[in-house]
Amino acid sequence: MPSDKKVSGLGSSASSQALQVSEDENVKSCWVCFATEADDRLAAWVQPCKCIGTTKWVHQSCLQRWVDEKQKGNITRKVLCPQCKAEYIVVFPSMGAFVALLDALEEITHKISPFIAGGVLLGSIYWIAITYGAVTVMQVVGHREGLEMMESADPLVLLVLLPTIPVTLISAKMYNWEDSVLIFLRKYCAKIPALAYILPFGNVEGDRGAIVSGQPTNSQNNTSHLSPTRIFCSALLLPTISTIIGKMFFRSVQNNLHRTILGGLTYITIKGALKIYHKQMLYIRHSSRKILDYTESNLKLYRNNVAETVSSNESEQVI
Repeated sequence: MPSDKKVSGLGSSASSQALQVSEDENVKSCWVCFATEADDRLAAWVQPCKCIGTTKWVHQSCLQRWVDEKQKGNITRKVLCPQCKAEYIVVFPSMGAFVALLDALEEITHKISPFIAGGVLLGSIYWIAITYGAVTVMQVVGHREGLEMMESADPLVLLVLLPTIPVTLISAKMYNWEDSVLIFLRKYCAKIPALAYILPFGNVEGDRGAIVSGQPTNSQNNTSHLSPTRIFCSALLLPTISTIIGKMFFRSVQNNLHRTILGGLTYITIKGALKIYHKQMLYIRHSSRKILDYTESNLKLYRNNVAETVSSNESEQVI
């Protein structure tokens, strides 16, 4: 019958196609180097994952190199198939108990090394703080008096109190008392005519008149940022500067501690006053700025000001 012949023909073609697909799947082709089994019949092949078809085969040597690239020296890192995401089964030969012991020691050393380094770093900072505290004591109260004071004190007390000296200086430096004083002056002393000769308060109208009312604005917050390096240096240099100023201006004071305290108060007061004046002038300048019309005269004036600023900065750098 023709229909029976047609059905048998379809069945034979389907079986031949299935046989061809099966033969294609059995052809080994490396997905790393794209070489086939015919190119190198002595190469070792492996099926390392759940992939099917031609991508399931790969050279053992090619896969070893690919795994090395993914592990980047860490042989314990897991490596997955880029297609099916199956984890490769990587095994190592047994090298004996002694090698296993060395591996365990290496792993323990790798884990505890960060803690040891952190402890050494903290210990170094602690002893540096003790040394700085001892030097500061001898500098403030006098070399001989400082040595006698520390020799008569309990060593445990020294180990606790001396490191707090740099910590206290840095913590105190982080408080910006000049801003509080400036806000107070703007709020309560702006209407006193006598103070206008010492600290100008400006005459800003409209929304930019917050300089008179003493309310903080974004420009004030931007100029009062804290610099960690500046705070660190200023705090640790304070005892030295106080000692120098005390010896320069308060030679009549016999007590070293009192002389250093007076020098420190003088330095802090003068520096704070200059800082308050500078901040106020910068605030007035910022609050009094204007945006001019875009005309030829204003553009020429603006370019001349920019050129003068650049030339002044270059001359300062040369000096």
